[in-house]
Amino acid sequence: YGERIQRLVGHSSHVNSVSSALESRGMLASGSDDSTCRIWDARSRYAVRTLPQPYACTAVELSADGSRLFAGGIDNVVRVYDLRKGDDQSAVAITLDGHQDTITGVRLSPDGSYLLSHSMDNTVRSWDVRPFVAADSRMVKLFLGAQQNYEKNLLRCAWDPSGQRVAAGSSDWFVYAWDVQSGKIAYKLPGHRGCVNEVDFHPTQPIIASGSSDKTIYLGEIEAASEASAS
Repeated sequence: YGERIQRLVGHSSHVNSVSSALESRGMLASGSDDSTCRIWDARSRYAVRTLPQPYACTAVELSADGSRLFAGGIDNVVRVYDLRKGDDQSAVAITLDGHQDTITGVRLSPDGSYLLSHSMDNTVRSWDVRPFVAADSRMVKLFLGAQQNYEKNLLRCAWDPSGQRVAAGSSDWFVYAWDVQSGKIAYKLPGHRGCVNEVDFHPTQPIIASGSSDKTIYLGEIEAASEASAS
């Protein structure tokens, strides 16, 4: 078993989501049922910043450089915070409004330009989160297929390293993967015997990992995105 190296104390209720800034060593973000998001320096025990939320926060994601925080909650909205701004209110740079139910997962694309969001409204959506967008709406694509049921689990989503595919967990026991450009389902992977709560792509190989309520982790091999686009 691994050894615990740190215990971060500060939330007053369940912690629903944690994210790390890949290029900013030791920087973490967390979202909780206590209606806050917290920014942590893993070298210390306590939060260095607390961002109040209108309602419980169910999903968080930090940009690679730690300058932006993406937070979704039970009010169906994803808020984008510019952490370089000190004031918590002015730090809300973008509000992504379109889902009809609780946000269960958010994930930033490899190039940092697009955000993927999963919701209890049975949709996965991609959003343009670049600072300036000419279009009236920031929503770029709607991905359908993944389901929610009475369990209301916090189902996560993921981008592949190329940015050409996205995937999400589903309550119908399948792993769904879509082609980003067309929005069509590329794979519907069976095997689990319970709700699929977490998915992620291998960083270098065409493999999807999935974690389920059936207490198993599966590795599913798919066709490489570059090969699929060539064919």
